[in-house]
Amino acid sequence: MEKIEKAENSQLAREINITLPAAFTKEQNIALARAYVKKTFVDAGMCADLCLHDTGKGNPHAHIMLTMRPIEPDGKWGGKQKKEYILDERGEKIYDSVKRQYKCRSIPSTDWNDRGNADKWREAWRDMANAELKRLGFDHSIDHRSYAEQGIDKIPTVHMGAAASQMEKRGIRTELGNRNREITLTNQKMAELRARIKKVKDWIIAQPITGAPALSDMLNAVNAAQDMKSRWKKIAGLQRTAEVLVFLQENGIKNPEQLADKVTELYQRQYDLGGNVKTKERRIKKLNEHLAQVDIYNEHKAVYNKYKTLTPKKDTAVLNSLNPFTKSRATKEYEAAANKQAAYREKHADEIGQYESASAYLKANLNGYGKIPEKEWRAEKEKLLAERYTLVDEYYKLNDDLKNVEALRRGAENLMRDITPERTLSFGMEI
Repeated sequence: MEKIEKAENSQLAREINITLPAAFTKEQNIALARAYVKKTFVDAGMCADLCLHDTGKGNPHAHIMLTMRPIEPDGKWGGKQKKEYILDERGEKIYDSVKRQYKCRSIPSTDWNDRGNADKWREAWRDMANAELKRLGFDHSIDHRSYAEQGIDKIPTVHMGAAASQMEKRGIRTELGNRNREITLTNQKMAELRARIKKVKDWIIAQPITGAPALSDMLNAVNAAQDMKSRWKKIAGLQRTAEVLVFLQENGIKNPEQLADKVTELYQRQYDLGGNVKTKERRIKKLNEHLAQVDIYNEHKAVYNKYKTLTPKKDTAVLNSLNPFTKSRATKEYEAAANKQAAYREKHADEIGQYESASAYLKANLNGYGKIPEKEWRAEKEKLLAERYTLVDEYYKLNDDLKNVEALRRGAENLMRDITPERTLSFGMEI
């Protein structure tokens, strides 16, 4: 492939990573991965290199390297694209006087670079893996979609990778592990708060239009409900009542209808906060991916630059000289230099491969930048992390407001134990 690619920044291959079912044996995963690669890629005309990693530590996965060019019937590499002339309304070629050539456009020779393929290939893996899980008697399945696409109101954790996973198992905390612990805790708090607000919302909707207790009565009931046997509990109860009173005064709540409006506001606030947190988490995750590739790029840049300096200089005039001695010497020197470069690449294949992969990734995500915006990415990440913590603080404030509403609800429930169950019409809350 390297021989056919002439441009220095050519993409040599495409890499696809898939997570294999941990419940399968190594042989079952090999068979499944091979079937998937053949049906999805090889049958479409690509050459594929399949490498499975399974250390027996719960993270079996496969790396699939795919060619970017088709193969012609004669066995030679085909072009990635072909040139098509742009014609006028009469069907004639249009001459560009500035560029001094006929206007043309590039047409891909295959649809392999279509952006929609990513979803198609993920769906194909889901379908094939789930069919095999079912065939082998497993009662669970996989879903390639994100939480947002599935309608699941959770923040996804970040991929740990083998190195970080092993460090965590040995009790060594990692940055990725800490991020996942933060995300897990945030998800728990969000789910808990959402459930509590829903419970209060449902309670308010079920209250009677007439006969609902006044807020003053609810507040008195909050205090009366405290266990006054203990002096410290009495103090705590009075403090709780004072906090509820301050909450009512700060929010201008004077009647049950205004309390209902406040619950509506709490419901919307938790929804908006959750959405904002998830938006920032998605961007932080993407920036982490960018910066991980930047680190790989920087780590192996020197090795790659040394590799490029070994590129043999091709003097076409000397190599095609009519003097057989000159031509022979030039050919030997060129071949020796090429062999030296090839030997260097073989010795440093892993570093050069990682650099080229990182370089291709970064070029695809630069969004018009002429250079890698590492400084800007790191600054944006720090800013988003600070904003995320601010949003989490707002969640805790929301939690404090909810505690006060819940205290009023408990007071009202104590007062309304004797109210007949028939009177269950809403007293004016819309959610």
